[in-house]
Amino acid sequence: MASFGWKRKIGEKVSKATSQQFEAEAADDKDVGDDDDANWVLAAKRRKEILLEDCVRKSKELKDEGANLAENRRYREALVKWDEALQLTPEDATLYEMKSQVLMSLHEMFPAVHAAEMAVQRNPRSWDAWQTLGRAQLGLGEIALAIRSFQVSLHIFPMNPEVWKEDLSWARKLQEQQKATKTESVQALAKGKELAQESIPDYDFESDEIVAVCAAIAEKEKALSAAKTMVIVSASGTVETVTEQDNCPAIPDETLFIRAR
Repeated sequence: MASFGWKRKIGEKVSKATSQQFEAEAADDKDVGDDDDANWVLAAKRRKEILLEDCVRKSKELKDEGANLAENRRYREALVKWDEALQLTPEDATLYEMKSQVLMSLHEMFPAVHAAEMAVQRNPRSWDAWQTLGRAQLGLGEIALAIRSFQVSLHIFPMNPEVWKEDLSWARKLQEQQKATKTESVQALAKGKELAQESIPDYDFESDEIVAVCAAIAEKEKALSAAKTMVIVSASGTVETVTEQDNCPAIPDETLFIRAR
């Protein structure tokens, strides 16, 4: 019967010194790999920062160019510059606010409101964005919304005299005029209805006067229907109108050849 024993493990004959040297080299390789990974991450992060800095710098240049164009009333060209800047920095609320002002100058109120809303969404703490939104809403006739936007702007910057004395006061004045106009319209409509009701008399069709008038009209119609008229033209060209009664009709002689009723 064969004896049973433990099998010798692989690598058992490798010396202890060789094993320690191998482990040390493996640790060095790991450290080098970790350093390479860290360097790559830092390099990628740095490239991203440089790219963002370039975008911000280029966007600022385009913003300034657009502002100069807008000051010279070259509004369309300014919008092109600001749209290019928004491609680089889409979260810049100032660009949207400036676009809204220029669009209002071009009387394009719907795009102006949209641009101002984008500015408010990106920077809800911007009092000038809320002010511009209120002005754009006022241009659309949305007086109540404009008043709310001006109130938010004042809540952010209470010491702004322009919003308080000009924008908000003007919007409230328009609101009062709007209410007065609606009141006058309602009153005029009600008065018109009253006049329409008063203009229709309440006739009593069974009264003696109405019955007498109807009887007189009937007698007149009866007399007219009893008498008949005809136009007779003779051979010599003489025209004669003859009235005949139902009980004694007139008979023309042989010289008459045209008869018309």
